[in-house]
Amino acid sequence: MTEPISVVVLSTGLENFKDIRRALTAESRVQLLAGGNDADQLYEEIVRLKPTAAIIALGPNSDNAVRFIERLKLECPNTALISAAQNASPEMILNSLRAGAREFLRLPIIADELRTVLDRISEFTTNKVEAPKKKGRMVAVFSSKGGCGTSFMATNLAAATSSKTVVVDLNLQAGDLPLFLGMEAKYSMADMVEKRQRLDGELINSLLTQHSQNLWLLAAPREADSADEIEPQHVFEVLQKLREHFDYVVLDPQHTFDSITLAALDQSDEIILVLTLDIPAIRSTQRALEIFDRLGYPRTKVRIVVNRWSKQIDLDLRQVEKFLGEPCIGFVPSDYQTAVNSINLGTPLVQAEPTSKIAAEIRRIAETISLGVAPIEQVGGQRKGFLSSLLKKQPAQRQFKLQTSME
Repeated sequence: MTEPISVVVLSTGLENFKDIRRALTAESRVQLLAGGNDADQLYEEIVRLKPTAAIIALGPNSDNAVRFIERLKLECPNTALISAAQNASPEMILNSLRAGAREFLRLPIIADELRTVLDRISEFTTNKVEAPKKKGRMVAVFSSKGGCGTSFMATNLAAATSSKTVVVDLNLQAGDLPLFLGMEAKYSMADMVEKRQRLDGELINSLLTQHSQNLWLLAAPREADSADEIEPQHVFEVLQKLREHFDYVVLDPQHTFDSITLAALDQSDEIILVLTLDIPAIRSTQRALEIFDRLGYPRTKVRIVVNRWSKQIDLDLRQVEKFLGEPCIGFVPSDYQTAVNSINLGTPLVQAEPTSKIAAEIRRIAETISLGVAPIEQVGGQRKGFLSSLLKKQPAQRQFKLQTSME
């Protein structure tokens, strides 16, 4: 016995829905799961039910229906989409097919046409063998307090990996990860968002900036206006695509619990919570852990790392861990000059100084959180001259970032 063809119907009116339902009911192999004219409600039902097919009736304003088809095509690639309309123009039909509809039905429905469409849908469903989608590991490096070195940690963790990795700058208003990698990014998250509905491997590669054999960067927008137009759902969709394309996705969010940061933290497999051993940073870390608890994140998802660790710091680490209720998994030594030199070179420290104590600890942390770590001999050599080239290109008022940015 063949599997029934489950269908959800979005109609433009009661008469159209009655006609479609009558035609579907006459087909014994069809199971009508839901129907109505509320696009938002039907969208949620289709995502939840994942039917074999969805029939979308095109009304006088077909643009809304076409956008609905585009959304469904992205969210439910295994659901065959069928557009339907009365007296549809060739342009209307073509637009629906371009948006992702697999078939078109004339209304009122003609029984023979419906059977032909159902035959093709059934064949499509039977023959389609979907390759399992890759899902790379996503790690967010976060602190709710600025100045703890999250950008430094994110770029170095990403650069320490031996597998295909992308580091994503989610400080959309003021991100400067290109400085840490010694690059100028031609494209940014704004470009990725704009093209998100047709992202494939080739397009993704063209919008990223390659740093080395295994490391790419997705930069923050250069213009604040571009960042204002990016919504959490856009970021969610882009990150999902990156996970399918990369072994590891390392995120550098901004230091607030805004909706975009939460969208990123929700998706992450692990959150590296970075702090320095001073009272404001410790209290900020405690508040972040409380927020994570309210969000329902398991504590196993959150790993605490101390940055700029020094034996001279007059704080009892055991008391800090007791205060936070969590152990620290890593202690990156304090070596201001070495860290600043790597930033000024535009080379991650694990590459600029691969045998340093900082680099060794970052690689150990990467191993602890299950990031594939490259042997020391495989990390790239130093990039020289980035500081001088940057200062030649940038106006004087921006030079302060090189001196103060350990973010």
